[in-house]
Amino acid sequence: MHAIRVHQPGGPDSMQLEELQTPAPGAGQALVRIEACGVNFIDIYQRSGVYKLPLPLPLGMEGAGVVEQVGEGVASLRAGDRVAWANLPGSYATHAVLNAERLVPVPAGVTGKTAAALMLQGMTAHYLLRSTYPLKAGETCLFHAAAGGVGLLFCQLATRLGARVIGTASGDKGKLARQAGAFEVIDYTKADFESEVKRITSGKGVPVVYDSVGKETFAKSLKCLQPRGMMVLFGQSSGPVDPIDPQLLASGGSLYLTRPTLGSYVQTRAELLERSGELMAAALRGELDVRIGAEFPLRDAAKAHEALAGRKTTGKVLLIP
Repeated sequence: MHAIRVHQPGGPDSMQLEELQTPAPGAGQALVRIEACGVNFIDIYQRSGVYKLPLPLPLGMEGAGVVEQVGEGVASLRAGDRVAWANLPGSYATHAVLNAERLVPVPAGVTGKTAAALMLQGMTAHYLLRSTYPLKAGETCLFHAAAGGVGLLFCQLATRLGARVIGTASGDKGKLARQAGAFEVIDYTKADFESEVKRITSGKGVPVVYDSVGKETFAKSLKCLQPRGMMVLFGQSSGPVDPIDPQLLASGGSLYLTRPTLGSYVQTRAELLERSGELMAAALRGELDVRIGAEFPLRDAAKAHEALAGRKTTGKVLLIP
């Protein structure tokens, strides 16, 4: 098998494609031949050392493939089953041994690429609008990076609920956000999003902001909130947010601040299957357009990271082993 690993944190070139012995699954595990793996900002944080993990580091947290072998005690899977996963390390590879309890079924009619593109970002969009702040019909929210992988899925899901999304995106990316259902799109390179949100909402602001950009948007995002509004900071693509004085939340109108991660919202297998199952079913019915913005061969993982970090992509970035 071949796999991407990092021996010292650094830039994209710190990733090395290595030939390794294909492992056998242990108890409770499955050996999966990977068809596609998702590229996400968490991979960049791990590769660069922002998130410090033991070395050598196997990269990639999301993918889809076919079970080749199961270990002792695994009764829910068998060779030939199509599966997908998120938050399981080692997905930048041709094969991986994975925890069988964290693998979800991929229905016939959903491609491996679509399944790989849907898991992490789709379930993130799902928990954000269903659980972190349960968005209601008629409510308006602000969503940053609305043309990104999470953003395009979020816009579709929110619109189906009857909510209105004000999205931020740059240039032509705004067209994609509108096509996904965004009510308004603000080109943050040409307009001040805080002023635009106030204009669109007649000065009221929004009850919730979903922000994965972080440093560049955080302060103004707080000013877009209504009293008792919620700031949902679920990423930091522009860098980590500076420390804040909690009094800032009080002066902004008794605001709420949360920093959610997907792992906290799929703690049980039942919750994992519920979220992934809803998304797979929606994709199968044609109700969810899973946009794959770019595909790179596994050996070009560095180019994939550069494209994602440079905000040169829309939708999902995949590596194909």
